[in-house]
Amino acid sequence: MPKFVTIGYGDQEGYDRTAPAIRDAAHAHDAKLQQDGVLMGIAGAPVQVRNPDASHVETADGSFMTSPLPVAGFAIIEAADLAEAVEMVSRTPCAVAQGVVEIWPLMQPS
Repeated sequence: MPKFVTIGYGDQEGYDRTAPAIRDAAHAHDAKLQQDGVLMGIAGAPVQVRNPDASHVETADGSFMTSPLPVAGFAIIEAADLAEAVEMVSRTPCAVAQGVVEIWPLMQPS
């Protein structure tokens, strides 16, 4: 079954503007996804890693990509196709609480 990487973006302000019943339903949906085997986690502090010409490792605190909303979390999901992946994430907290969820097909190298 195809795998997808999801990245949820959202902030506390948007979360707080969302009705508690909608937030509770979204958290219950996330709990069900996790119970069904979805690997999901909250985003911690990012670290950039570089190793130019494989000569020396350099690290820097902070994210490389920028967004108007902070990264809230990640998940690896399995779905039959993109439409099913969209359905799965459309009821998660970031999607319903004024944020956004990106879905990236996880391509396997051949």
